[in-house]
Amino acid sequence: MTALVEGTGALSGSMGTVVRPRSAPETGCPVTGGRPAAPPVPQPVDPDEARTFLEQFYAETSPMVPLDRRLRQVFHEIATTGTYRHTPEELTFGARVAWRNSARCIGRLYWNGLRVRDRRHVTEPAQVAAECVEHLREATRGGRIRSTITVFAPDGPEGPGPRILNEQLIRYAGHRTPDGGVRGDPRYAEFTDQVVAIGWQRPEPLGRFDVLPLMIAGTDGRPRLFDLPRDAVHEVGLQHPEFAWFADLRLRWHAVPAISNMPLVVGGVQYGAAPFNGWYLNTEIGARNLADTDRYDLLPVIAERLGLDTSSVRTLWRDRALIELVRAVQYSFDEAGVTMADHHTESERFLTHVAKEESAGRSCPADWSWIVPPVSGALTAVYHRYYDAPDPDARPAFLPPAS
Repeated sequence: MTALVEGTGALSGSMGTVVRPRSAPETGCPVTGGRPAAPPVPQPVDPDEARTFLEQFYAETSPMVPLDRRLRQVFHEIATTGTYRHTPEELTFGARVAWRNSARCIGRLYWNGLRVRDRRHVTEPAQVAAECVEHLREATRGGRIRSTITVFAPDGPEGPGPRILNEQLIRYAGHRTPDGGVRGDPRYAEFTDQVVAIGWQRPEPLGRFDVLPLMIAGTDGRPRLFDLPRDAVHEVGLQHPEFAWFADLRLRWHAVPAISNMPLVVGGVQYGAAPFNGWYLNTEIGARNLADTDRYDLLPVIAERLGLDTSSVRTLWRDRALIELVRAVQYSFDEAGVTMADHHTESERFLTHVAKEESAGRSCPADWSWIVPPVSGALTAVYHRYYDAPDPDARPAFLPPAS
């Protein structure tokens, strides 16, 4: 079980290590490059945004309290405090609709099944870290991944809520090497440098899949570090259904993709820390994380093992290697009993979602470049049609990290 070490705020676990959190030094912050940035000053909630959200909530659900009474309550709360508190039902609806509004997500058919963990009382970094660990455990369920969001304290008149500075709860370190290369994931080399500057100790020996610590800022805006216990990070070792040599590459990937740096905004209230997860699409790992040239760049390795002619792109060696890499990822997750979608099935399900939204009288904006999978795009149903353009003003929503 994960516990908080009394007096330190460190995370410990029966299968994990401990990182005693350190604040960024007074003289500089590795995230900003200078003195620690002052937390943003929250603005009062716009009553019109609250009204629009509540009208939508009442139109799609059946609350016990009449709308006019709820509006009076909310407007009075905003007038006296500058903000208001969502009911648990409003928060759940808002989080689910934010997923429904996510134009880049192909898996929105399941939006109404999102499990919402209400942790709005949590502000301290150590407590946020402990809840992130519990989020991962509950979402993983031994491989039967469940879509989950944990919502922490919102920004308010008294100041900003907590922030999780990691892009995802689980990501692998990128260790710079003397020859100018990176061991691990190059995408996170800079973030790895940042956590090392605060106090994280690189593992010895350096690995290709070293799980990064959580970097969490409290209401004071200062980052602190917390290691994830091993039992909270479910990983799948990769093998291939035909090629025994594939296992010798010693590749693996984590089971739960949990986005953690996108603020959730519901009815004018912003929740700066609201990590959420679905489950992986096979191509996310096989065709992007492990294949992109600025990530693990494994296609030349796979092609060499396959004995392909790599003298010219016209031999299509990259295409052939990519298919085998995606096959290995899909096969390995299936063999391990870990939930994973394939791009053909998920494309059909997305069109089912579009049809449901249209029958409900709602638009379903989609970013074509994200919805069409990076492998065999023209073989999937989502390729052969246009979609309503994404609406950056749609609410509720998950905002870009810079917002």
